[in-house]
Amino acid sequence: MLVFEFKAYGKSAQLSAINDAIRTAKFIRNSCIRLWMDFKGTGKNDLQKYCAVLAANFPFADELNSMARQASAERAWSSISRFYDNCKKRKVCRGDTPPGELCKKGIPGLKGYPQFVKDCRSVEYKTSGWKLADDRKCINFSDKKGIGRLKLKGTRDLHFYQINQIKRVRLVKRADGVYVQFCIDVDRSEDIEPTGNTVGLDVGLKEYYTDSSGVMVENPKFLRKGEKVLKRSQRRVSRKVKGSRNRGKARQILGNRHLKISRQRKDHAVKLARCVVQSNDLIAYEDLRIKNMVKNHCLAKSINDASWYQFRIWLEYFAKVFKRVTVAVNPQYSSQECSSCGEIVKKTLSTRTHVCSCGCVMDRDENAARNILGRGLGTVGHTGTFALDASKRLGR
Repeated sequence: MLVFEFKAYGKSAQLSAINDAIRTAKFIRNSCIRLWMDFKGTGKNDLQKYCAVLAANFPFADELNSMARQASAERAWSSISRFYDNCKKRKVCRGDTPPGELCKKGIPGLKGYPQFVKDCRSVEYKTSGWKLADDRKCINFSDKKGIGRLKLKGTRDLHFYQINQIKRVRLVKRADGVYVQFCIDVDRSEDIEPTGNTVGLDVGLKEYYTDSSGVMVENPKFLRKGEKVLKRSQRRVSRKVKGSRNRGKARQILGNRHLKISRQRKDHAVKLARCVVQSNDLIAYEDLRIKNMVKNHCLAKSINDASWYQFRIWLEYFAKVFKRVTVAVNPQYSSQECSSCGEIVKKTLSTRTHVCSCGCVMDRDENAARNILGRGLGTVGHTGTFALDASKRLGR
C-alpha cells in the first residue's frame, strides 16, 4: 500500500466543513467505543450497524458519507482488537502460580484499553463520497458536509494509477493546513544488485549510530537545536488571553515549529535508512524497547529526539522493498562483551573506550556494533520483529 499526500487548498467555508467532518468522525468512533463498553459481546459487525443508527438519530452524522462512518467504526474496532490481542499475550498460570500473578511467558504492563479520542485530526473516506478531476489536480467531496472541490498541490503523479486502485482517501488536518492522502493498493518492489556487505548498527545519543566498520553518523538533535525557538513560542502563547484571536495565532506558530521538527526527524530517518539498506545485504540492529527506555526521565527527551524507533521502522520497510535481510538481536551485554575474545569487560556509561585483556582496544560503540553483527549472522530464520507489518504502520 502506497500513500501519496497532497496539500489541499480551499475557501474558509470549505475548511470549516472539513473540521465539521472530522468532529463527526470523532463522534462516531467514540460512540462505537461506548457501545462496546456498555454491551458485552459487541463485535465488528455490530459497530458497523450502529453507524446507521447514529445517522438516523443525529442529523449531523447523517451528513457524513456512509463509508466514512464505517471507516470511523473500523478505527474503533482496531483499538478494541488490539486490546484483545494484548490480553491474549498476558497468560496467567493456573498451576503453581498464585492467582493474579503472571507466569514467565506473560507480558506485564498495561494492555491498551480503548480510550475515547479527544483530539481527532483526520476523517477517512473509502471508495465513495469523493471524485478526482480528469487532470488529477482537484478532488470533489460530494457528501452533505459541503466540503466541495479542493485544489491539490504535490509532487506525486496520480496518472500512473487507476481510480479503482485508490482504496482510501483521508483528509488530515495539520498545523500548516489540510492535506489529502490517497491510499493506493500497490505492492512496491525494486530490484538492485547484491553488494555482498553486512553491517551491524549500534544506536546512541552521542552518535546517531555506529556501524561494525567503525563509521559514525552524527546525531542531528533537531529538538535540542530548535528548543530555544520552541520555548520562546510557548511563552508567547502563555502570555495571551485564553480564547483570544492573538492566542490562536500564537498557537498556530507554535504548532508550525513542532511540525518542522517532526518533519526533520522523518526526513533524516528515511534518507539514512534507505542509504543503509541499499549499501548492505544484511542489517543487524538492536531489538530495543523504547517504551521502557524513556522511563528514565534524565534521558527521555534525548531518546525521543533521536527517533530510533522511526529509523528502525523505515529500515525494515526499505528492506522489504529492496529484498534485503534485517535482523533484530538481543542487545543485552553487547557493550560489555569483547568482540574479539568474548570476555565480559564491565564498564560504565561514561567509559567510551573498550579495553580488553586480549589487547583489543576500540571505541565502545564500534565494539557493540561488531557484537550485534555477530549475533545477527548467527541468527537463522528470524528477521526484524516488525518487518511483516512495517508497511502497514507506515501507511505504505
